Amino acid sequence: MSILSQLIGPIGKIIDKIIPDKAAREKAKLELLKLEGSQEMEAVKTQLSAILSESQSADPWTSRARPSFLYVIYIMLLWAIPMGLIAAIRPEAALSIANGMNAYLNGLPEPLYALFGTGYLGYTAARQWGKIKGVE
Repeated sequence: MSILSQLIGPIGKIIDKIIPDKAAREKAKLELLKLEGSQEMEAVKTQLSAILSESQSADPWTSRARPSFLYVIYIMLLWAIPMGLIAAIRPEAALSIANGMNAYLNGLPEPLYALFGTGYLGYTAARQWGKIKGVE
Protein backbone atom coordinates (compact mmCIF):
# COMPACT_ATOMS: atom_id res chain seq x y z
CA MET A 1 0.00 0.00 0.00
CA SER A 2 1.53 3.32 -1.04
CA ILE A 3 1.76 6.40 1.12
CA LEU A 4 -0.70 8.11 -1.18
CA SER A 5 -3.31 5.41 -0.66
CA GLN A 6 -2.79 5.71 3.08
CA LEU A 7 -3.40 9.46 2.89
CA ILE A 8 -6.43 9.54 0.62
CA GLY A 9 -8.58 7.24 2.79
CA PRO A 10 -8.34 9.33 5.98
CA ILE A 11 -8.65 12.61 4.07
CA GLY A 12 -11.79 11.27 2.38
CA LYS A 13 -13.28 10.43 5.78
CA ILE A 14 -12.49 13.94 7.03
CA ILE A 15 -14.18 15.39 3.94
CA ASP A 16 -17.26 13.26 4.69
CA LYS A 17 -17.45 14.72 8.20
CA ILE A 18 -16.79 18.40 7.48
CA ILE A 19 -18.71 18.94 4.22
CA PRO A 20 -22.45 18.39 4.75
CA ASP A 21 -23.54 18.87 1.11
CA LYS A 22 -23.21 15.60 -0.83
CA ALA A 23 -22.43 17.29 -4.16
CA ALA A 24 -19.76 19.49 -2.60
CA ARG A 25 -18.34 16.47 -0.79
CA GLU A 26 -18.05 14.49 -4.03
CA LYS A 27 -16.45 17.48 -5.76
CA ALA A 28 -13.87 17.75 -2.95
CA LYS A 29 -13.07 14.05 -3.25
CA LEU A 30 -12.69 14.42 -7.02
CA GLU A 31 -10.25 17.29 -6.46
CA LEU A 32 -8.33 15.09 -4.03
CA LEU A 33 -8.06 12.36 -6.66
CA LYS A 34 -6.91 14.93 -9.24
CA LEU A 35 -4.30 16.09 -6.76
CA GLU A 36 -3.04 12.52 -6.60
CA GLY A 37 -1.32 12.88 -9.97
CA SER A 38 -0.13 16.44 -9.49
CA GLN A 39 3.30 17.64 -8.52
CA GLU A 40 2.06 18.78 -5.11
CA MET A 41 1.03 15.27 -4.13
CA GLU A 42 4.31 13.98 -5.51
CA ALA A 43 6.16 16.40 -3.26
CA VAL A 44 4.15 15.26 -0.23
CA LYS A 45 4.89 11.63 -1.09
CA THR A 46 8.60 12.41 -1.36
CA GLN A 47 8.67 14.17 2.01
CA LEU A 48 6.77 11.36 3.73
CA SER A 49 8.95 8.67 2.21
CA ALA A 50 12.06 10.50 3.44
CA ILE A 51 10.62 10.64 6.97
CA LEU A 52 9.72 6.94 6.85
CA SER A 53 13.15 5.99 5.52
CA GLU A 54 14.86 7.95 8.27
CA SER A 55 12.71 6.37 10.97
CA GLN A 56 13.53 2.86 9.69
CA SER A 57 17.25 3.51 9.39
CA ALA A 58 19.66 1.11 11.05
CA ASP A 59 22.17 3.95 11.38
CA PRO A 60 22.71 4.55 15.11
CA TRP A 61 23.11 8.31 14.58
CA THR A 62 19.64 8.44 13.06
CA SER A 63 17.82 5.86 15.12
CA ARG A 64 19.37 6.85 18.47
CA ALA A 65 19.18 10.65 18.30
CA ARG A 66 16.44 11.06 20.89
CA PRO A 67 17.90 8.67 23.52
CA SER A 68 21.36 10.18 23.02
CA PHE A 69 19.98 13.64 23.61
CA LEU A 70 18.32 12.46 26.80
CA TYR A 71 21.59 10.94 27.99
CA VAL A 72 23.28 14.31 27.51
CA ILE A 73 20.56 15.98 29.57
CA TYR A 74 20.90 13.32 32.30
CA ILE A 75 24.66 13.89 32.44
CA MET A 76 24.15 17.64 32.69
CA LEU A 77 21.71 17.17 35.58
CA LEU A 78 23.94 14.64 37.36
CA TRP A 79 26.88 17.04 37.00
CA ALA A 80 25.22 19.01 39.82
CA ILE A 81 26.46 16.37 42.31
CA PRO A 82 30.20 16.83 41.71
CA MET A 83 29.65 20.59 41.33
CA GLY A 84 28.07 20.61 44.80
CA LEU A 85 31.09 18.80 46.21
CA ILE A 86 33.47 21.17 44.43
CA ALA A 87 31.48 24.13 45.78
CA ALA A 88 31.75 22.72 49.31
CA ILE A 89 35.51 22.32 49.09
CA ARG A 90 36.52 25.20 46.77
CA PRO A 91 33.63 27.63 46.17
CA GLU A 92 35.76 29.87 43.94
CA ALA A 93 36.58 26.91 41.64
CA ALA A 94 32.88 25.95 41.39
CA LEU A 95 32.00 29.56 40.62
CA SER A 96 34.69 29.70 37.94
CA ILE A 97 33.43 26.46 36.36
CA ALA A 98 29.82 27.70 36.38
CA ASN A 99 30.83 31.07 34.92
CA GLY A 100 32.83 29.33 32.21
CA MET A 101 29.91 27.07 31.29
CA ASN A 102 27.51 30.04 31.23
CA ALA A 103 29.88 32.07 29.08
CA TYR A 104 30.19 29.18 26.61
CA LEU A 105 26.46 28.51 26.38
CA ASN A 106 25.66 32.24 26.07
CA GLY A 107 28.26 32.49 23.32
CA LEU A 108 26.35 30.09 21.06
CA PRO A 109 24.23 32.01 18.55
CA GLU A 110 20.46 32.09 19.12
CA PRO A 111 19.67 30.72 15.61
CA LEU A 112 21.61 27.58 16.52
CA TYR A 113 19.31 26.97 19.48
CA ALA A 114 16.27 27.65 17.26
CA LEU A 115 17.55 25.25 14.59
CA PHE A 116 18.19 22.54 17.15
CA GLY A 117 14.78 23.00 18.76
CA THR A 118 12.98 22.94 15.42
CA GLY A 119 14.88 19.88 14.23
CA TYR A 120 14.37 18.02 17.48
CA LEU A 121 10.65 18.75 17.57
CA GLY A 122 10.29 17.76 13.91
CA TYR A 123 12.20 14.55 14.50
CA THR A 124 10.05 13.74 17.54
CA ALA A 125 6.85 14.42 15.59
CA ALA A 126 8.01 12.21 12.72
CA ARG A 127 8.84 9.38 15.13
CA GLN A 128 5.46 9.71 16.82
CA TRP A 129 3.71 9.67 13.44
CA GLY A 130 5.60 6.51 12.52
CA LYS A 131 4.57 4.83 15.75
CA ILE A 132 0.92 5.76 15.25
CA LYS A 133 1.00 4.36 11.70
CA GLY A 134 2.66 1.18 12.97
CA VAL A 135 5.79 1.67 10.87
CA GLU A 136 8.11 1.57 13.89
